[in-house]
Amino acid sequence: MSAYTATVTVRLKRGVLDPEATTTQRALERLGFELEDLRSADQYQIDLDAANADAAEDRAAEMAERLLANPTIHDYTVEIAER
Repeated sequence: MSAYTATVTVRLKRGVLDPEATTTQRALERLGFELEDLRSADQYQIDLDAANADAAEDRAAEMAERLLANPTIHDYTVEIAER
């Protein structure tokens, strides 16, 4: 077994209302920043032991599917780094 850190980033799918991002984008624009779009995201860093990086990614993806993300409204990505 090796030690890994899985980073799971969960964001709303395009077309799903994101009030937090809308408010933040408006505030940034008032400060003079020009943006085309802004979306908010949640990020989870999970330390886990697994036989290899693929197994760690599979476990983190299962966590995302079962709890961290709602596949109906969220997209997610999983990145694996060895600790």
